[in-house]
Amino acid sequence: MREISLADVPGLVGQELGVSEWITVDQTMINQFADATLDHQFIHVDPERAAAESPFGGTIAHGFLTLSLLSAMNFGTVPKIREQTMGINYGFDRVRFMSPVKCGARVRGHFTLSDCRFRGGGMLMTTYEVSVEIENEKKPALTTTWITIVQFDPKDRPEGV
Repeated sequence: MREISLADVPGLVGQELGVSEWITVDQTMINQFADATLDHQFIHVDPERAAAESPFGGTIAHGFLTLSLLSAMNFGTVPKIREQTMGINYGFDRVRFMSPVKCGARVRGHFTLSDCRFRGGGMLMTTYEVSVEIENEKKPALTTTWITIVQFDPKDRPEGV
């Protein structure tokens, strides 16, 4: 995993920071997500019925499952900030589910840093434009703007920001 300093982050605005490894979304993952969220709609958990009654030809992942995979995709892709003591998920803007993720498909995330702002003594708010690619599909599974907060010791704040 690449490592950068807090002072490096502003210079990366506008750049794609990385593309994650592929993640296979299989029926076990879909079923576990359905159990965790209590969303057992047949298009997610009943392969036979989904094949017969849906336009997808089988089960599909929950949109929120795909969205939740961003944390795993981000972890090994976006450079680690040396001074970071913790990361906080602040939220999302403009989440759009563009294409269904069919059971067995592989997905990966593309992360572009679109903004960063130092806030308070020990916080850096970062904004990423993210798309989740589905292998061999033209349209992404989703696109979103993801806002996170990097917590750090205020004594590590770069001079002049």
